[in-house]
Amino acid sequence: MASMTLGHIQSGDGLRSRVPDSFCNGDKLSKLCEEGRLKEALHMLKLMVQKTTKPPIRAYVCLLKGCSRRKALAEGKQVHALIVQSVLDSNIFLANTLVHMYSKCGSVLHAHKVFSNMPQHDVYSWTAIISAYADSGEVEEAINLFQQMQETGLAPDKVLFVVVLKACASLAGLEQGRQLHSDIIKRGFQSDVIVGSTLVNMYAKCGCTEDARELFDNMSERNVVSWNAMIAGYAQNGLGKEALALYEQMKQEGMQPNHVTFLLLLKACASLAALEQGKQLHSEVIKRGFQSDVVVCSTLVDMYAKCGCIEDARELFDNLSERDVVSWNAMIAGYAQNGLGKEALALYEQMQREGKKPDEVTYTSVLSACAHSGLVDQGRYVFDSMCKNHGVTPTKEHYACMVDLLGRAGYLADAELFVNKMPIQPDNVVWMTLLGVARNQGHVEIGRRAFDHVVKLEPKNAAPYVLLSKIYAAAGRKEAGVKKVPGRSWIEIDNQLHAFVVGDATHPQSKEIQAELDRLVGLMKKAGYKPNLSFVLEDVEDEEKENALCGHSEKQAIAFGLINTPFGTPIRIKKSLRVCGDCHNATKIISKIVGRDISVMDADRYHHFKDGFCSCGDYW
Repeated sequence: MASMTLGHIQSGDGLRSRVPDSFCNGDKLSKLCEEGRLKEALHMLKLMVQKTTKPPIRAYVCLLKGCSRRKALAEGKQVHALIVQSVLDSNIFLANTLVHMYSKCGSVLHAHKVFSNMPQHDVYSWTAIISAYADSGEVEEAINLFQQMQETGLAPDKVLFVVVLKACASLAGLEQGRQLHSDIIKRGFQSDVIVGSTLVNMYAKCGCTEDARELFDNMSERNVVSWNAMIAGYAQNGLGKEALALYEQMKQEGMQPNHVTFLLLLKACASLAALEQGKQLHSEVIKRGFQSDVVVCSTLVDMYAKCGCIEDARELFDNLSERDVVSWNAMIAGYAQNGLGKEALALYEQMQREGKKPDEVTYTSVLSACAHSGLVDQGRYVFDSMCKNHGVTPTKEHYACMVDLLGRAGYLADAELFVNKMPIQPDNVVWMTLLGVARNQGHVEIGRRAFDHVVKLEPKNAAPYVLLSKIYAAAGRKEAGVKKVPGRSWIEIDNQLHAFVVGDATHPQSKEIQAELDRLVGLMKKAGYKPNLSFVLEDVEDEEKENALCGHSEKQAIAFGLINTPFGTPIRIKKSLRVCGDCHNATKIISKIVGRDISVMDADRYHHFKDGFCSCGDYW
């Protein structure tokens, strides 16, 4: 870069070629950029250009990098204008830096425009534009551009392979990932630890944990990123046992875990409500000295809340030495997930009193808490105050929360009107939310209209067909080739997770589980239980419908817990879908007849069953 800079300086008259860089204030400008004083640096660059004191290339580069770090798009555009004014826009190094700057500032359109206008591209140009699309979530376009680059004859380097592998991972594009793996071997990058770690991550995210593990075991060099990639792979695929075993192996081999390791493991425990394993990790966090890490502690708060231990979560939150917005959001979301709307609102108000500014995530959690607790007026107030009082523009997630709030409370017409008057185009999440509340309220007309919008946006999504089928209580409404994803439930016994699927009889204790279910059904019927056959979509006889209800995954998990834990032990279940009305009613009765506290974390929230009642008050 130094020779490039010298060449541009010497391209002017002889006098200017003898002017040192320090006279051009290049060093001072660089210092301003490093300190984040972009406006001052930009003003200095403008003066240099106006006075025809040709600034060194590094002056533009420093400012562009400063804009990238600060995501200062407006200032970056002004630097771009100065580059054009100085007739340097054809410089490939500056053009690559411009593409990178626009990418980091979230403007893929400008990045692509710069890229398209470049007279030539090198591998860094392609890496910059492919990264721009990948970082913005347009991963399919990123992969298409990679293929275009290969057609030009340019050879990708290991940095570009990492970028495209991550794109394949996010798309679960296994075949594309395997092809990249083959190319990586051909080009001799397979021994690079970063490339290897990214390959492990790609295979794991595509669900191929065995391939990921084989690759991991054969790596010639492994660092903490490699270990974290494999741990994340197990965690993401519901293996919350293999991940912990690998963590133990990691320690045995002398590799020190970092905060990312604990974040991955704690998130896995939270997603599966694996409380005992989460507690063990909490001890490890303290032992390893990460208890002062605000992100790790926020994840601990989230883990305890998602495991139904809201008091433990609050105690940990109150004892944090430092609380950032992520910490507050974790605790507010915990209250929301456990149906404690008033507590969530109180913490939201405390957050503001202590001078912490709520962000978009905060409002999603608060509105969700109001929706799950029937706090309609409070939810309306919070939504209105977002923009008016706090300058936060509502997103589609916030609009979906409001639809949920109104619909759950029975104001379905208001919910539909709210969607139709949205200032932004409703997406499938908003329409699915309306369809969901229409199903819960049994409103056929609104459900049908919401369904029509969803299938236009996502014609192959099975969920709207299932919901509409439930609204009509008819089996034949699903389109050919669209199948319902079966519910799955997990329970943790002796630090081991056991999974159950509706109608599945492959568990080693399936006979004992069925016997316990038969016993429970008999006791439940004596206590007044009547199976709600409307939750079975199949067009079969009532007896078969009753048997199907008995085989729901959460009922199997509860029965398994009852026969494998001492009397009085609380039972905690994680459910992948929303708990159905029949299972909800059945679990209330079971909690009373067996004298157990039963907690079920479904896709929406936590349900705490005790002595025949649920913490949600039958409002979910």
